Amino acid sequence: MAPRGVKKGTKRERQYEAVKSSVKSRGASENRAEEIAARTVNKERARSGESRTASRSSVDDISSGRRGGQRSGSTGPRGRTREQLYNEAKKLGVDGRSKMNKAQLLRAVEGKKR
Repeated sequence: MAPRGVKKGTKRERQYEAVKSSVKSRGASENRAEEIAARTVNKERARSGESRTASRSSVDDISSGRRGGQRSGSTGPRGRTREQLYNEAKKLGVDGRSKMNKAQLLRAVEGKKR
């Protein structure tokens, strides 16, 4: 059964069935195939403005470090996050770290390591 908001005989229902059968043919269980198909259809609906709210999983399904910039057009991760740099600066005893941006934290951490 297609996800909520998808009407019978529409493009989205056909998309749902196509994704579901594709995932099942690769050996996934019925429930897993339905889950993946529903998520895919909901993302497409959110991207095209068909749904009232954006799909929750459209940006959160894979963390940015693991997807390697797939959505931005660049390849590979872009180094450490601000949070990682902040924690490293905390271990190194860098003062004023809470007011620093990512670039400043990176310079401070690299400076302390030398």
